[in-house]
Amino acid sequence: MELMVLLNALVTRLLFVLHSLIGVWRVTAVKKEPKYWLLALLNLLLCLETGLTLKFKQGRGYKWFSPAIFLYLICTVPSLWLLEIHHGTQYCGNEPGAVQVNVSNQDFNQSRDSSHGSEGTDHHIIQTAKVFVNQLSTICETVWTLALHQTFLLLLVVGRWLLPIGVEITRDQLSQLLLMFVGTAADILEFASETLDIEDVRKNYALINAILAVWTWSMLQFPLDLAVQHIGCKPTASTRQIPSLLLCRYSAELWNIGVSLFIQDGPFFIVRSILMGHFRIFNQMLVFFTAKNILVVTLQLYRLAVITLDFRATILQKSRKGEVSCCPCEPYEASTHATADQDTEMKGFVAFPPKEESQALSEDQ
Repeated sequence: MELMVLLNALVTRLLFVLHSLIGVWRVTAVKKEPKYWLLALLNLLLCLETGLTLKFKQGRGYKWFSPAIFLYLICTVPSLWLLEIHHGTQYCGNEPGAVQVNVSNQDFNQSRDSSHGSEGTDHHIIQTAKVFVNQLSTICETVWTLALHQTFLLLLVVGRWLLPIGVEITRDQLSQLLLMFVGTAADILEFASETLDIEDVRKNYALINAILAVWTWSMLQFPLDLAVQHIGCKPTASTRQIPSLLLCRYSAELWNIGVSLFIQDGPFFIVRSILMGHFRIFNQMLVFFTAKNILVVTLQLYRLAVITLDFRATILQKSRKGEVSCCPCEPYEASTHATADQDTEMKGFVAFPPKEESQALSEDQ
C-alpha cells in the first residue's frame, strides 16, 4: 500500500512537470527567444515539494491544502499568460497547415521505407519521433493554446484524484470535491475561451490582462479542500460566540458560497457586465452566461439567507430550552452530550460532597 502511495505521488507530479515543460516549449517556439526556457526553473519548486512530502508525509497529502496543485499553478500559469498575450500575432492558415502536414506525412513514409531498407529499428524510432515533432509544429498556435488550457484543467482534476489523500479527508469527501472541480473547470474554461475570443477584446491589451487576472484568481480554489471539510471546533468560551458557532457548523457551505461570490461567479459577472455595459460588446453567448452568473449569485445569496435564518432559529430554540450552545458540526448531539455531562457532574457533586466540607460538618456535630 505504501508503495502505491509513493508511486501515485511521483507519477502525478511527473505529469505536472511534463505539462509545464510543454507550455514553456510552446512559449519559446512562439516568442522565438531561448531566454523563456528559464520558466522551466519554476519546476524546481515542485521537485523540492516532492522531496519534502516524501520525507515528512510519506507521500500523503496535507489538511485543507495541496501544495503540489498550488505549485503546478505557479509553473503553468505564466506560460499560458504569455501565450494568450502573444495571441494577437498568431496566424492560422488552414491550407498552408494542411500542405505542411501532407508533406510531413510523405516524409514519414519515406523515412519509414528507408529505415526498413537500410538501417535498424533504433533509427526508425528516432526518425518517427522527429516526424511526429515536425507535425506537431505545424499545428496552429491558437489550437495549441486552447489545448494547453484544456489539458491544464483536466490535469488539475485528474491530478487531485491521483494524489494520495491525507488522513483528514475521506474517499467520499474526495469524490464530492472532484465532482465540484469538474463543474468549476468547465466554467473557467468557458470564461477564458469565450471572452478572449472576442475580436474587440483582443484589440485591448489592458482588457486582456484584466481577464487573465480574473482567470488566475479563479484558479486559486483548486489547491483548497475546504469545500468538503468542516472546521473542527471545541466547545470553548471563544467558540460560543454567534459568528464562531455559525462558521463551525456551516464551514463547508459558507466556503462554497464565498467561492462562488468572490472567486468565480461574482468576478465573472463583473467582467461580462463591463464588456457589455462599458465596451458595448454583445453576443448571444455573452448575454447567456451573464444571465447564468446572475442566477448563480442570486441563488447563493438566497442560500446564505436560508442558512442564517435556520441558524438563528436553532439558537433561539436552544436558548429557550436552556441548553448549552456549543460549536461542533453536529450541534444537537454536542449540546445534548454537554448538558448530560453537566447533569452527571451535578449529581455526583450532590451525592459525594468534597472531603473538606464533609469533615467540617462532622466537627460541627
